[in-house]
Amino acid sequence: MPNLLPPAALSTPVREIRGKITASRLSGYAAAVLLLPPAPVEADWAALPHGAAVRGVFAQKKRKAGDFFELRCGKRAETALVVAIVAANAPTFERLQSGAKWARAALAGEPRTLLLWQNGVGTDAAQAAMRALIAALQAAAMPLPSFKSKPASRVRLASIDLLLGAKLAGLSEELAIAAGTNLVRWLTALPPNRLDAAAYRRFLQQLARGLHLEYRFYSEPELKRLGAGAFLAVSQGNARRDAGIVRLSYRPRRGGGSPLCLVGKGICFDTGGTNLKPHKSMLDMHTDMSGSAVAVGSLHALHALKSPLAVDCWLAITENLIGPTAYKPQDIVRAYNGTTIQVIHTDAEGRMVLADTLAIAAARKPRAIIDYATLTGACVYALTERYAGAFTNRPQLRDMVEAAGTSSGERVWCFPMDADFDTDIESQVADVMQCASDGKGDHILAARFLGRFVPPEIPWLHLDLSSATRAGGLAHVATEITGFGVRYTLDLINRGWPAGAARA
Repeated sequence: MPNLLPPAALSTPVREIRGKITASRLSGYAAAVLLLPPAPVEADWAALPHGAAVRGVFAQKKRKAGDFFELRCGKRAETALVVAIVAANAPTFERLQSGAKWARAALAGEPRTLLLWQNGVGTDAAQAAMRALIAALQAAAMPLPSFKSKPASRVRLASIDLLLGAKLAGLSEELAIAAGTNLVRWLTALPPNRLDAAAYRRFLQQLARGLHLEYRFYSEPELKRLGAGAFLAVSQGNARRDAGIVRLSYRPRRGGGSPLCLVGKGICFDTGGTNLKPHKSMLDMHTDMSGSAVAVGSLHALHALKSPLAVDCWLAITENLIGPTAYKPQDIVRAYNGTTIQVIHTDAEGRMVLADTLAIAAARKPRAIIDYATLTGACVYALTERYAGAFTNRPQLRDMVEAAGTSSGERVWCFPMDADFDTDIESQVADVMQCASDGKGDHILAARFLGRFVPPEIPWLHLDLSSATRAGGLAHVATEITGFGVRYTLDLINRGWPAGAARA
């Protein structure tokens, strides 16, 4: 059995240190990052080791917030110093973008240890910039899967020393989010012959054992007994009978109440099925399971923080393959909650597997449900890959939903999902069509379809993860696979989603 666990820790340890940074102390580090304000005063320069040299380079051009420059300092130029200019006020997304630039420069020489400190930056700005930089360093230091026969040797960052003058607020949460995000990125990057449905299930068993989570697998025979025909329609084309729904359960030491459900689309590879995708559209469909990875990564972060919330993680795990037994347009299937579905397009498989998974999760009467899915190309066309689409059956909480995106730096945009959209998926032969045939507003129609499987009394948020991958990366993550979703989820939960819930 291949070991799918990452080869190293999911986050780099951060040690908060005290004292003053002197030239001698600085020389003990191969690399360091210094945060400065856009207009340092005389006292700032005087307090810096090698202050005259830093000031000389600073003065060579006009500097603005977000910029950085590099110099080597020390008797033997032993320390690569990155000097970063910090904005007094900036949106979180911009801070994370800047952090990515600074982190890339700081890690270019592959240091084993790294020093971070600031001089002259206001308290709030220094705290925010340092959190963004640490998030970026955690992403940049994490190796993603590689299967080269002669892997390039790379020295991985082993530790970060931080001197801020005061404790960094939210450091534990930042490290937990980074580990969860890196887990998402690792899983999503695995090739489809390594992370197929069976291997994914074994990985989740390993994870559950390591974190002392309850693990429950609903196999295809069990799903058939339950009447989960929407999920089984997608999985029936697989060559092996190893698909199913996994539930991971975390319970705090005390209480926790009814669980928050995190539901994820785990299509390990999506050919499109009978409505076969063209080559370019199919090429990266091993990433179609990233919604499930975000659910797992969010659970991982909540566990690390010893959240007082009870959490259930429901993962719909299968492939969507082509073959003689694959489901077809115009098939009629019955979902777990009794809804009959007219299949229109077999590449709308994500909403099929989520329908049953949502319905089974909802039957346990959770406090709320958040689902994650790389569901529609329509959402990418609407937002690009910079934002994710959000849909909720609690429209009065849209401000909360979007505010969590702004403050976390993982931005979301709430779309409408009024009841009259249902006329576009009315069926003459079943309760509902799986999708419309013309593709207009497919992200909205998908949300309306999924809403049929969540009782209205349960607060529900659906995230269409158009930001799961983006060429050139996004915010603090420089790789195409972004891990988008864990930062957002923790921020939303800390705001009390859906309302009055305990903080993470």
